[in-house]
Amino acid sequence: MSRIRQLFRDLIDAFRGTEQDYTQGSLGRAVILLSVPMMLEMLMESVFAVVDVYFVSSLGPSAVATVGLTESVLTLVYAIAIGLSMGATAMVARRIGEKDNRGAADTAVQVIAVAVVASIPMALVGIFWSKQVLALMGADAWAIEHGYRYTQWMLGGNVVINLIFVCNAIFRGAGDAAVAMRVLWISNTINIVLDPVLIRGLGPFPEMGIEGAAVATNIGRGVGVLIQLYVLMRGAKHIRVLASQIRFQAGVMLRLVRVSLGGIGQLIIATSSWVVLVRIMSTFGSEAVAGYTIAVRIIVFTFMPAWGLSNAAATLVGQNLGAGKPERAERSAWLTGWITMAFMALVAAVYIIYNEELVRIFTQETEVVRVGAECLRIVSYGYLLYAWELVMIQAFNGSGDTVTPTKINLIGFWLIEIPVAYILAITLGFGAPGVYWSIVIGESVAGIIAIVLFKRGRWKERKV
Repeated sequence: MSRIRQLFRDLIDAFRGTEQDYTQGSLGRAVILLSVPMMLEMLMESVFAVVDVYFVSSLGPSAVATVGLTESVLTLVYAIAIGLSMGATAMVARRIGEKDNRGAADTAVQVIAVAVVASIPMALVGIFWSKQVLALMGADAWAIEHGYRYTQWMLGGNVVINLIFVCNAIFRGAGDAAVAMRVLWISNTINIVLDPVLIRGLGPFPEMGIEGAAVATNIGRGVGVLIQLYVLMRGAKHIRVLASQIRFQAGVMLRLVRVSLGGIGQLIIATSSWVVLVRIMSTFGSEAVAGYTIAVRIIVFTFMPAWGLSNAAATLVGQNLGAGKPERAERSAWLTGWITMAFMALVAAVYIIYNEELVRIFTQETEVVRVGAECLRIVSYGYLLYAWELVMIQAFNGSGDTVTPTKINLIGFWLIEIPVAYILAITLGFGAPGVYWSIVIGESVAGIIAIVLFKRGRWKERKV
C-alpha cells in the first residue's frame, strides 16, 4: 500500500513539476517524473495532426490528401526542429548535470536564435510556391487549386513549429518537463476550438474551408510559443534566461550547431524517406493517400507518447553524464526501454484488433477505410523493436552522440525501407501493402542495430 501511495505522489509531482535532482535517488522515480509529462506533451503534439485530419475529412478525400502531402513536406521542417531540439536537450541536460544553470540558459538563447533563422527558407517556399510544391508531390487538381492555401499557411508559418519544439526541448533537458506538457495542452485546446469554427465558419467567423485548419494550428502553436518565452524569462524550476544573456555567443552556438547537425541529419534521413513513401503511395490514387494519411496520423498519435518516454532517457543520460555517472546513465536507458516496449505492445494489440474502427473515426469511405486499416495492422507488427529503436537513439542523442543515430537511420530508411518499398509496391506489384511491409522491415533492422551499438558504450565518452 505504501508503494501505491508513493506512486500516486510521484504522479502528482510529475504533473506539477518538481526541483528533483535527476542525478541522484531512485531511477524509477526519475523516469516517472520525466516520462509522464513528456508522454502527455508528445501526445498533445500528435493531437495537432489528428484534429486537423478529423475536421478536414468532412471536406473529402482530396482535402485529406492535401493535409497528408503538406505534412510530408513539413517533415523536413520537423527534421530541423527536432534536430535542433536534440542538440538543445543534450547540451542543456549536460550543463544542468554539471550544476551550470547559467550555461544551460546560454544554450537556450542560442538555439532559439538558430530556430528562427532556420525557418526562413521554408517560409519563403510556402508563401510563394505552395501550388508547385503540391504538384511536385503528386496532388490532384482539387488540392492544387483549392488546398494550396493550407500548404501556404503551414509552410509559411513554420517558425512556430521550430520554436515550440526547441523551447520544449530546453525545458525537457533542464528537467522542467511539466512546463512543456502544459504548453501543449493550451496550444491544442486553442486548435481544437478554432478548427471547426474556422473551417465551417461558425458564428461571426468566415468559412475558410481547409485553409481554416492551417490558421487554427498556427494560432494555437503561436500562443504556445509566447507562453514558452514568457516562462523562460520569468524562470522555471531548473532554468531561467536573464535579459543580459540575450546576445550572440559564438562558442555556445558552434557547439550547439555541431551537436544539432547530426540530429538534423538523422531526422532529414528519416523524414525524407516518408516523403518518398507518400510519393509512392500517390501512384495508387487520392483514396490510397487519404487512407495512408489517416493511418499515419493515428500511428503518430501513439508514437509521440512513446517518443516522450524515450525523451526521458535523453534527459537522464545527458544529466548523469554531466554529473560524472555514466553507469547510472546507462541503467536509465535500459529501464526506459523496457517500459516503452510494454507500452508499444499494448498499442500494437489495439491496432491489430481495432484497426478499421479507428480509421472509421475519421472517414466512412470504404476504400479509404480499407487502406488505412491495412496500414495500421501491418505496421503494428514491428512495434516491439520500434520501441527499442526510439529509446536507444534518444539515449545516443542525450549523450551528445547524434552521429551514430544518423548512420542507423541511413541504413534503416534509405538503404532498406525505400528500396524495399519500391520493389514490393511497384516492381513486384503488391501495391500499398508493399509500402507498409517496408516500414516494418526498415524500422526493425534499425532497432536491432541501435541496441547492438548502444551496448558497446562508446557514447559514454562523448563531450558536448
